[in-house]
Amino acid sequence: MFVSGLELWQWMNQAKTEAIDYDIPLAELDWLLQELAGLDRLALRLESFKDLPKIELKLSLSEIAQLWQRRLQERVPVQYLTGVAHWRDFSLTVTPAVLIPRPETELLIDLAVEAVKSRLEAENINQKSTPPNPPLVRGGEDLNFSQLRGGEVAKSDWVDLGTGSGAIAIGLASALTNATIHAVDCSFEALAVARLNAENLGFRSRVNFYQGLWWEPLAFLKGRVSGMVSNPPYIPSSTVLTLQPEVLKHEPHLALDGGLDGLDCIRHLVETAPDYLESGGVWLVEMMAGQAEQVADMLQNHGSYGKVQIFPDLAGIDRFALAYRL
Repeated sequence: MFVSGLELWQWMNQAKTEAIDYDIPLAELDWLLQELAGLDRLALRLESFKDLPKIELKLSLSEIAQLWQRRLQERVPVQYLTGVAHWRDFSLTVTPAVLIPRPETELLIDLAVEAVKSRLEAENINQKSTPPNPPLVRGGEDLNFSQLRGGEVAKSDWVDLGTGSGAIAIGLASALTNATIHAVDCSFEALAVARLNAENLGFRSRVNFYQGLWWEPLAFLKGRVSGMVSNPPYIPSSTVLTLQPEVLKHEPHLALDGGLDGLDCIRHLVETAPDYLESGGVWLVEMMAGQAEQVADMLQNHGSYGKVQIFPDLAGIDRFALAYRL
């Protein structure tokens, strides 16, 4: 399907006015046109496409206009409209069966890589395990995330619990080049999306997928897991109902609702992970703003974890908890 540059430009200007009226970021209109019209950001910014005799579209202009109206009227996230979410260096397929991967979640991969490096350095210095009750460490400020791209020396098994779109599993497979990743989700529909992403991005042989609840499908890995990473549901049930309509009406509540206090799933992971993590194994989760102290207390009081650390996201909000199996 083709349209003239002038016709597309005229529609874009109308859509810009509508975006302002409906309080939609103009960047979302750019994302829509990048995906469906193949235009890059510079062409959109300079409007240099206006003079092109024809532009090939993935959908007709009337169909694109209908999608845009769904963004405005129904508040459908643009990632669901295009079927694509950009995360780290990947273009991921997304559907309403999976949570849209957030930019802050990208830091989980960098923290996992840094945890591997720290563990290897400690093992090289001495073969002693982490002290049993170290003080809570607040870290992250001095990490140069852009440089953390290494892998482990030995082969290892890592798990992504609640994989959704497969973003974390694929990120781990890309960063930890000698690791086998085991990705679990209770949703058949989500796993279909995750498998497709792994296949499309060339990681199908590195990531194994399992349907089930948390650790349940992974009994064969007890005591062998080098690291667990999870972005579990962590929003209190009552708070879910107050979320913006893009989230409340369109993203899967199964991936959002963490129970009465938001900590049901994290509490379960604290309790169950010691059976699966090897000594020195990494426990790493994303959490909601305001939960850091409670999660750190859970880990420290459990007795199976050491070197509990809290890391902020790029906005400075305490977002990630990391610990090591004693």
